[in-house]
Formats: sequence, C-alpha cells, structure tokens
Amino acid sequence: MRSASVLREDPIAVASRSRCGCWIDGDDGVPRERVESLARALECAGAAVVRGAAAGEMPGVIVVGERLGARARAWLARGGATVVCATLGRGSADAWAWLRAGASDVIAAGDPRRCADELLARLQRDAGIDALLAVPQVRARLVGDSPAWRRALREVAAATRFGDGTILLAGESGTGKELVAGLVHELGGCEPRAQLHVLDCSTVVESLSGSEFFGHERGAFTGAHEARDGAFARADGGTLLLDEIGELPLRLQAQLLRAVQERSYKRVGGNAWHTVRCRIVCATHRDLAAMVARGEFREDLYHRLAGAVVRLPPLRERGRDVVLLARHLLRAHGCDAELDDAVEALLLQRDYPGNVRELRQLVGRMAARHVGVGPVTVGCVAPMDWPAAGEPIADGPSSTAALRAGVREALRNGAGLREIGRAAEELAIELALDDSNGRVATAAQSLKVTDRALQLRRAARRDAPRTRPRPLHPRVE
Repeated sequence: MRSASVLREDPIAVASRSRCGCWIDGDDGVPRERVESLARALECAGAAVVRGAAAGEMPGVIVVGERLGARARAWLARGGATVVCATLGRGSADAWAWLRAGASDVIAAGDPRRCADELLARLQRDAGIDALLAVPQVRARLVGDSPAWRRALREVAAATRFGDGTILLAGESGTGKELVAGLVHELGGCEPRAQLHVLDCSTVVESLSGSEFFGHERGAFTGAHEARDGAFARADGGTLLLDEIGELPLRLQAQLLRAVQERSYKRVGGNAWHTVRCRIVCATHRDLAAMVARGEFREDLYHRLAGAVVRLPPLRERGRDVVLLARHLLRAHGCDAELDDAVEALLLQRDYPGNVRELRQLVGRMAARHVGVGPVTVGCVAPMDWPAAGEPIADGPSSTAALRAGVREALRNGAGLREIGRAAEELAIELALDDSNGRVATAAQSLKVTDRALQLRRAARRDAPRTRPRPLHPRVE
C-alpha cells in the first residue's frame, strides 16, 4: 500500500495564476498574416506567445487549412500538448483524424478574438496538466518522454484532476498499470494518510469473495473468529485498485455493482450498510469490451468501470523510452554506467512481449555481469539475450520500432499503401528542410536525391489537388 503524497502547491493552480506561455505556427500554405493576427489576439488575451513551433513542455497552437499538411503532422507526432485551429467543413471527420494524429483539441477558425479566448482556456489546462507530470517525484517513477507515453499520462492526469469517475487502465501485461494507478492516487486529492490498496482479482475465490471485497462480521461463517475489513473499507479515503479485473469470474462480478456505483456495501453476516469515499481504479490486460460482446463480462459492470478508459502503450511503441528505462533500472541495481551504442541498438530492436517486466529482467542480467567503471558493453549481455545469428543490428539506435508503430497506426486509421507512402514522403521532405533551415541543397543531400528532384517534388505537392489523406501518425519518436 502507498500513502498519498501532498504537493506543497498544486501545479494546476500555479499554472492558472501564471501567464500562459505558448507557441504558434502555421501549417503548409497557411498565410502568415492569419497566424500573426491570431498570435496578437492571444497576446491581448494575456498569453506569452512565441512565434514558430517550439519544442519542450510549452503547449502550442497550429493553424491549418482544410487538411493537415506535413509540417503540422511532424509537430503533432512529437507528442506535446498542441491545439489545432482549423478551417472545418460541415463534417467532423477531419477533426477526429487530427485528434488521432496527436492534437489535444481542435477548434474552428473564426474571429481571432473569439478563437483566442477558446485557445487560452485550453492552453492553460494543458499547461497545468504538463506541470503536474513535470513534478520530480512523478517523473522519477514514471520514466519516459515518448509521445505515446506522455499522451497516456496526460489522459490519466486529466481524468484524475477534472473528474471523479472510475478509471480503467488497459494494456498489455508489464506496461506499468500499477505505477499509473499510483499516479491517480497521488494526484486525486486523497486524504494525507490514505492508502492505495490493491486487490488482485485473479486470486479471489468464490467462497471468500464477499469477505475479500466487503469484509465480514464475527461469526459470519465457520472460522470467522474476528470481524474483518474488506478491500473497500481498507481503501476508504484513498484509492482502490482492482487489479486484473478481467480475471474475475462472471458469477462474482454482480457483487461489485452497487459497491462501484454507490460506494456502499454490507459486510458478510451484517445488516448495516457502510459507505466509503474512495477513488476506484481498475486494471486489465484483456479487452473488456470484446469480453462483453462475447458474454464473458457483465455489460452493466463494464459501464460502471469505464468512467475513463486509458490504454497504456506497450514498450515497442515507446521508442527511446527503452533506453531511458534501461538506465533507470541500471541505477536501481547500483550501476551508474552508460550504455554503449551496440547495447543501445540491441535494446531498441527487441519487441518486448513482456514489456517493462521483461526489460527489468534483461537489465538485471546486464548489471550482474558489469564490472569496473566503463560503459555497459556487449560482454555484459547474457547469451540468452544475444540476437539470433545473422540478425542485422544497426550501428546506432534504430528507428525501426518508430516506423513500425507509425505504419501500424496509419493502417488502423484506414490509410492505404498509397496514402502511407505519400504521407511518409511529405514528412521526410518537411523534416529534412526543417533540419537544414530551409536550405534545399542540404536537405536534398540528407534525402539522397538531387536538388532538382527535391524541387520537383515540392512543386508537385503545391500543385496537387487538396485531397484528404489520413495522416501517418508515428506514436513514438
């Protein structure tokens, strides 16, 4: 069990009192005058505005036209809190696609002063959530900076601080669901001495389920020599994590209906109703919605649990978070050494079906084999962790995982092979030009094409009909 930690001052309150800082930029083809008029309106509304897209924790605004260009997609893919101010048609299909591409919100373009007021409210909330996640004790436990991970944590923080419903954490085994439940506990305004109580639903047996959930009175059944509190009573004032809720047998699920919705229950063998005040968090590696469709999970219970559903990304979608986590885990083993390039490349190439749990074991084996003060080298890697003979390993950190995650997400969004190829080409050109500060010759060299070929491609993009391809959305850096 973990006690709630009380922040000396609420970062969201501090952010709401402070002058909101943000950046603003325009997408491909958006007139600079339109961007500048909105920037001035934001300044008049009280924001400190930086012209041009800026990295870091500062939230931002991208002004787009009727579709999302490569420049906007590149910034959304980096995972910061970014609001899209767009020319929206009658339908809302583009808005949903832009949210999937990484926007934190989409608002319709219009009068700059009205837009500025809407944007400022959203940016202040985004800045407050980012301030919560930047607290040192949060970052020390929830290691990672990839867009997929930051988006998931931002969803959890928002659901915790601006709502009081049950939070359902979904994701593969080993993705950090119990750690994230700890974040809910610490940010949820629990009583100072309250606890995070964990009940593993996979261990609950039918004959003792009532006692496990709600406790029992003395003499309620054979062997009940003393009264005993259940999980709900022990979590009073704090947080109750119902871990592996998907493993709870169907016949036991009905027992939770009233307790989850009303926060009230009776002890086994008792007549009095007891009421608790606690936040409920559920965690599962199963697809509960699919289980409901198959009749394996109660629909009425699912809708009580799914106040906010947050999917935690598997490690293979988190890019260089693997390296950050490996260094963090090495330090936990008392090893403060760096990783050499070959070891980094190996870590980044693996798929990690066991996620962080698998990485923890791998790093533990490397720490046990490391000696001296030098870096962790290939000799520290146990033979069971070596790549297969003939398997190609990049000389440095590989982008294969990021590419795979981006293509997988595009396919999920319904993009076809032609759309994916076009989006990837546009994004590569945009990033090369950004990295070269607009110098065509330098960008062409990095893209391994001639200056003329790059100029022709840029001209073709400008002259192409304004179709609306689904964005290629890389979830990881």
